[in-house]
Amino acid sequence: MIFLSCSSDMYTYNTYHLAKAFFPEEEMQQNVSEEMEDVFRLTFPDGRVFAVKAGDIPEGTDRSRKKYAVDAALYKACREYTGRDLAWGILTGVRPTKIAMQKLEQGMDEDSFVRWFQEDSFVSRGKAVLAWQVAGREKKILEQLDYRDGYSLYVGIPFCPSVCSYCSFSSGPIDYWRDSVEDYLKALMKELSWIGERAAERGKRLNTIYIGGGTPTTLEEGQLERLLSHIDRCFSRESLLEYTVEAGRPDSITEGKLKALKGHGITRISINPQTMQQRTLDLIGRGHTAEEIEDSFHMARSLGFDNINMDLIAGLPKETAADMADTLEKIGALGPDSLTVHSLAIKRAAKMGQEKSSTGSIAALAGDPAVMARELSAMIEEAYRAAESMGLSPYYLYRQKNIAGNFENVGFAKVDKAGIYNILIMEEKQSIIAAGAGSSTKILLDEPILVPGSRHGRKTTLVRVENVKNIREYIARIDEMINRKGEWLWR
Repeated sequence: MIFLSCSSDMYTYNTYHLAKAFFPEEEMQQNVSEEMEDVFRLTFPDGRVFAVKAGDIPEGTDRSRKKYAVDAALYKACREYTGRDLAWGILTGVRPTKIAMQKLEQGMDEDSFVRWFQEDSFVSRGKAVLAWQVAGREKKILEQLDYRDGYSLYVGIPFCPSVCSYCSFSSGPIDYWRDSVEDYLKALMKELSWIGERAAERGKRLNTIYIGGGTPTTLEEGQLERLLSHIDRCFSRESLLEYTVEAGRPDSITEGKLKALKGHGITRISINPQTMQQRTLDLIGRGHTAEEIEDSFHMARSLGFDNINMDLIAGLPKETAADMADTLEKIGALGPDSLTVHSLAIKRAAKMGQEKSSTGSIAALAGDPAVMARELSAMIEEAYRAAESMGLSPYYLYRQKNIAGNFENVGFAKVDKAGIYNILIMEEKQSIIAAGAGSSTKILLDEPILVPGSRHGRKTTLVRVENVKNIREYIARIDEMINRKGEWLWR
């Protein structure tokens, strides 16, 4: 058990996640008391106490530097207690490359950045170099875009053949929702029509489209054709640079669906095995074979798709570094144009997360958490080596809360096959307008506004507008979803 006490709620998020990264197997108890004498206090599992006292932070220090002082002191204390470092140091945010991008745009050179990142945030040299390299590749790709008058479109299809045990996205099994698909598509098309009309009225240019989910190819061939045709009618392709569809699981892919995608000019698809180990596919609830993954890939290639991404997850239950190496060898034989490697994130909405909360330990997934971390580290290193051998370079990365081993998710791609939409999601430099249940619109404003509900006058140029996750609620409240966007979109 780890006990954390904070004198202000501004310290709770970072200190919790830093402590959890050092002690993934420990249950955390956290409280806030403005009356406590210390600024922050942590009790280690053996009863030892670490504290940051008020005198440790100079008077007049602003809010962000106070948080940094506590984070840095906690990191050093945990490092001394455990005898180990975290690859990403004190960083708890999901977008470490945004920091590198900011410094790059300010004119900092690589050596200066790497040195500063190591000293300021305790990031390892390897991760600092990685962040810089990825930011550089992102910058070159994003230079093609019009940030102010361009935008990207996300279309969400919240259905899957079955729900995988590791997944916490807003999706449901198609057999349960089949009778609601037509009503869902009707609502979705209404929302897409409104977005298209609004964009045309304001003279906005569409740069990328991403149809995700869920598994979009769970739709029947006729339904998929109807949706793609509707998008064609609603949006101009004059400025379109990329059109991605997550073909996803091979048990949802047919030749007819792939032909529909090709016929509508989709430029990039994802075929996502997650692993090529059959016993793992069975364990996590994917109703297909490893051979079907290969068959779907070859089918897509034969139909002319020249930009195919494949997703893998490192750290799936019972898998070892040797399993990951075997999976990567099989993926390498296929020769995808890009590869995305995710580190397993234990999320509460997934079955795995429920197992974790009931036991209080990630031991339910893989035994000793220390062993799990070592295996995961070896898997990630193997992924980097394999990607390089395939001629793929890292072009975007992000982190999630509760990633096992405190690692990152990385996208690798051939020089001209990087996913533009993926970069935009991370760097938040262009508005992304999202349609569908559970989708999140991100609107970039010309001028900063006060963050709604902020008690400290914090300002932002990014507004998020969320659609409801529940599929039935989305269908019933589609007009409300549209009106929510209308309050902010290109006013």
